[in-house]
Amino acid sequence: MSTALPGGTWNLGDRPVTRFGYGAMQLAGPGVMGPPRDPDGALAVLREAVDLGITHIDTSDAYGPRVTNELIRKALRPYPDALRIATKVGATRDRDGGWPPARRPDDIRRAVHENLESLGLDELDLVYLRLGDAQGPQPGSLAEPFETLVELRQQGLIRHLGVSNATADQVAEARAIAPIASVQNLYNLAHRHDDGLIDALAEAGIAYVPFFPLGGFSPLQSSALAGVADRLETTPVSVALAWLLQRSPNLLLIPGTSSVAHLRENAAGAGLALAEKDLEELDRIGR
Repeated sequence: MSTALPGGTWNLGDRPVTRFGYGAMQLAGPGVMGPPRDPDGALAVLREAVDLGITHIDTSDAYGPRVTNELIRKALRPYPDALRIATKVGATRDRDGGWPPARRPDDIRRAVHENLESLGLDELDLVYLRLGDAQGPQPGSLAEPFETLVELRQQGLIRHLGVSNATADQVAEARAIAPIASVQNLYNLAHRHDDGLIDALAEAGIAYVPFFPLGGFSPLQSSALAGVADRLETTPVSVALAWLLQRSPNLLLIPGTSSVAHLRENAAGAGLALAEKDLEELDRIGR
């Protein structure tokens, strides 16, 4: 039975989604390679996400590879009308678990068709072009791969487009080529480099989806976050998620977990109301 989720909704393109969503990456095996240790548990997490009322699930055919998409298909198809599934193209996997880029036009076309097949869809709700590398965004034009996605959108295979792991210049370049619905970049309390971009996207009605919303904190930053959590008698995870939801209305959260219990805890904790003094103290963590 669905319940009210924290943060309300945001229009992802032309359709509303819950701002508290779910990221499926952790459902794959270690290193995001191979099947999950507990396949039935993975299916249960996906079904619980929908039962909680989540309508935004983030995935990629590179997770596994194919593993998370096939789990989503098995757990949730036929898909609820309100559910929106976002996926990513632009990187593949090697035998060592690396993420080599795959952004030639043929790579992009193949990845879109593989996502359609593994998810069991005729049209993908949202496809991100993944840029950069494991070290983060890298400068350079995205025109060729992004224009290929635009062509696939014109063919009716994609509903909305986005970019991931992108610089502000690449976001601007993408928007000059075609409308985008969302940007997915590294961002959290400790990594605030996209503050200006988030505000600009909010004014334009474009979503921003932070990945690693809980990762990359220094020991000092983690200690400061834990101090706020202790004072509020809650967990650092709850505080970090709640801060993101209060940071800007266009932020959509996709925390991942392979546990039903943790999924419920994340959803409940994100509903924490942070007072102005809490926000002021937390803002100092990333500065």
